[in-house]
Amino acid sequence: MGVETNESWKTVRELLDKAHERAARFLESLPERRVAAARNADDLAQALGGALPHVGRPASEILAQLDEIGSQGTVASPGPRYFGFVTGGALPASIAANWLAAAWDQNAFSETSSPIGAAVESVALRWVLEILGLPASAGAAFVTGATMANLTALAAARRSVLIAHGYDVDRQGLQGAPEITVLAGEQAHATLFKALGLLGLGRAQVIRVPADVQGRMRADALPGLTGPAIVCTQVGNVNTGAFDPVGAISDAVKAGDVWTHVDGAFGLWARASRRFDHAADGIERADSWATDAHKWLNVPYDNGLAIVRDPEALRGAMSLQADYLPERAGRDPFDYTPESSRRARGLEIWAAIASLGRDGVEALVVRSCRHARRFAEGLRAAGYQLLNDVVLNQVLVSFGDDRTTSEVIRGVQRDGTCWCGGTRWRGRTAMRISVSSWATTGDDVERSLAAILEVASGVKR
Repeated sequence: MGVETNESWKTVRELLDKAHERAARFLESLPERRVAAARNADDLAQALGGALPHVGRPASEILAQLDEIGSQGTVASPGPRYFGFVTGGALPASIAANWLAAAWDQNAFSETSSPIGAAVESVALRWVLEILGLPASAGAAFVTGATMANLTALAAARRSVLIAHGYDVDRQGLQGAPEITVLAGEQAHATLFKALGLLGLGRAQVIRVPADVQGRMRADALPGLTGPAIVCTQVGNVNTGAFDPVGAISDAVKAGDVWTHVDGAFGLWARASRRFDHAADGIERADSWATDAHKWLNVPYDNGLAIVRDPEALRGAMSLQADYLPERAGRDPFDYTPESSRRARGLEIWAAIASLGRDGVEALVVRSCRHARRFAEGLRAAGYQLLNDVVLNQVLVSFGDDRTTSEVIRGVQRDGTCWCGGTRWRGRTAMRISVSSWATTGDDVERSLAAILEVASGVKR
């Protein structure tokens, strides 16, 4: 039997109360639970699988199964001792906004379909631009994450540099278009190349500009450049946290048919802090920026922002027309995003900033970087080699040869006190520690550092 509508509405409050209780219990467990998941994906799929059901079950039974089985497959990434993948936890206000947004179930593609969806995006965008010190007149798309933010901003770039040569790529396609030269640093993030591939600009066609030992693109190594061209810079190298000299690069390539883009998935938020914004000098002179909100702003997944200096460049690349769409005078979200139907993720960004305030965002950045320096100090004092200058919230450490370092990483993950991932940096295996969560305290850092050193000591024996 299907679920009867009247019965569903009678029990919805009871069901949501149960969901609230189970979710709250999960969040309350985070400070003390093991960080690694207790069960793997294959095991969970078997437990939740079986034949396709012909008859539905009560929602309360489904919720219980998800919680009792599914929670065993969760990583405690929202907790205070998860230091993998530059992952922030979700602020309480942003979780509450996420729940309310799910209940509202708004299709936030336009003001007509959701006035609150459109309104909250406008406010959140204004606040984000002020925090990051970017032009107040810029346009933005609220998207899933930095991969889509890069793709969205680069679509605007592709269109703009070709229009400067009298070619409308949206109407005519790439066949027969003037060739676009694309530059990126040799340590650019993999998702940037994915975005370029999706846009038909060719992953293998990108000219890789040499980087220094910290992964920063060398402005003095830029080749001579004529448009149409796109230069892709990076702030916050995913391994070292280092920043490309975006201001110098923007000045060096400045031309009407050359576009400078900034991939700032987490590093762009350094602009929120007066202590670290010097590393991002000149970023405001670029043409577009991509960032995540689910990293350092600590909102729920999935949340990203594509920001473009000229809002009409973004609108020109993303807008659509259809007879059934309403006439509009103001900003409609679907004019700026790749998606049409979409959830009201702007609510979570608005709630996070409203709960923190500008000073709170700055304090979150400063605190995370202080924790990273403490990790670095403790590891160095124990005799282990740091492989990067700890300029932000990223720490790279080697525990000896590659085999030993890999064993330490596996041991730390098995131990469960904290979670750190591995990476390759300049030909060596390294543990990568990324500090991004609002929930991490100094005590969490000391507890995690002690666990890492204990595992490393055991491997050394």
